[in-house]
Amino acid sequence: MARAAHQVLDYPRVFDDPIALPILGAKAAAGISHSSDSYRSTLATSLRAFLVARSKYAEDVLGQAVDKGVRQYVILGAGLDTFSYRNPYPCAALRVFEVDYPATQKWKRERLDAASIAIPPSLTFAAIDFETQTLPDQLRKVGFQPDQPAFFSWLGVSMYLTEKDVLATLQSIAGFAAPGSGIVFDYSLSPALMSSRQLAIYKAGAARVAAVGEPWKSSFDPHVLAAAATGIGFKVAEDLGSDLINARFFSGRDDGLCVGGRAHLIWLSL
Repeated sequence: MARAAHQVLDYPRVFDDPIALPILGAKAAAGISHSSDSYRSTLATSLRAFLVARSKYAEDVLGQAVDKGVRQYVILGAGLDTFSYRNPYPCAALRVFEVDYPATQKWKRERLDAASIAIPPSLTFAAIDFETQTLPDQLRKVGFQPDQPAFFSWLGVSMYLTEKDVLATLQSIAGFAAPGSGIVFDYSLSPALMSSRQLAIYKAGAARVAAVGEPWKSSFDPHVLAAAATGIGFKVAEDLGSDLINARFFSGRDDGLCVGGRAHLIWLSL
């Protein structure tokens, strides 16, 4: 919804996503225009800014990976991510794997069908129940080549996992992905390191997700996370907090669209 609202409400756009509105369906898409005031609050604006910035950042880094010869893209927790349906690369240049829980993936495919959005030949769905299956095994079953480098994106997931589970996922990827692989993901900054404004936005967001039964479970000190990632075998290519995100994606705007919250974007490479 936030990525779709960005297409309607914000100019210039930071992230162009022509599939965001169609995949929602006509009723939901129309609701954005009819309730546009609800998207203008400080919390909504800050959240939308971060959501579009993280997608833009992940796809920018993906482009760099493709330029260096990476031909596999794994979207972890794909949800309603739309890259696969606007993929600018030919099938031979980039194969995409969408990884998600089976029921979520089934729902997405129903949304795609309802919107008459075709599933491209470059896309492979990898349904995984993490309670009984492992990421390496399920990816191999659908044609992922572990001896070839891959780029992974993992957006909007880590904060809903414990710190232990976040690091275990990174350990798993480092254990089976080839040298030259990389990952971009977002994480919550430790509240103890936030400014008063960031903390206020963080608490409002935390209350909102907890109210619908999906509480945030983890946050990190960037230096501690970097040390842990390095110990696993990654190199930290870049870590962007809100100030750097705003400088890169939102400078020069006069509409107030900017990130004011607690999230970071980090790019790790093998």
